[in-house]
Amino acid sequence: MTPIQQLQQKIAPIREELVHHPIYKSVQTIEQLRVFTENHVFAVWDFMSLLKDLQQSLTCVKVPWMPVGSANTRYLINEIVIGEESDVDENGFRMSHFELYLAAMLQMGADSRAIKALIQGLQEGKTLVNALSETGAVAGTQEFVRQTFAFIATQKPHVVASVFTFGREDLIPDMFLAFINEWNGEDSVRLAKFKYYLERHIEVDGDHHSHLAMQMVEELCGTDPQKWEEATESAIAALKSRIALWDAVYDQILALQLV
Repeated sequence: MTPIQQLQQKIAPIREELVHHPIYKSVQTIEQLRVFTENHVFAVWDFMSLLKDLQQSLTCVKVPWMPVGSANTRYLINEIVIGEESDVDENGFRMSHFELYLAAMLQMGADSRAIKALIQGLQEGKTLVNALSETGAVAGTQEFVRQTFAFIATQKPHVVASVFTFGREDLIPDMFLAFINEWNGEDSVRLAKFKYYLERHIEVDGDHHSHLAMQMVEELCGTDPQKWEEATESAIAALKSRIALWDAVYDQILALQLV
């Protein structure tokens, strides 16, 4: 068994727990889906931060240019960046997956003020912690973002790559998309962009990019047992962090059902 297969075997139980989290079946109305997206958008955003941290670590992004690391890892991360940062919407217009998600939230009537407040706060020079605390996002969502940036703060590319690959990719199950596709009428029109996002996410992130990202982890860990151990521990921690996020959002959705 290869090191990457051993890693996958070790994280499989908690990954299964995440993919079968009750949150997916709890979304029965567009109001509940809005609550889901208003929290999940933070995960979509900080995924981009993981990606850009990897690009900064594994490629040269300053002048004068100098070759950095392995050409293989440069290729892998740059190809993922192109797809995530400059994909196309359903009409062929270029935008990042984050911007596509915001457009989907707008169409369905979800509230994007919290995530926009975070970005505005950062643009104004506030620290992540301060900007995040002023968003009004629930505690569970804020903690998820803080945990993501704790991984980034390790300054270990193999750790960030493992979190990016195994803690964030292809974790929205196909059954969630199948359920959304069953909605019809006015709700179906409101969810057109969100359906496209999910389809694109499964097609690109969960397939091609997932394969590239696993290659990147293999390149970065190489034959170093300690790096493989740290990559495994980080993947498990990232999956547990996502479960905690889903628990927090699930509680919100259940509370909405009681109103």
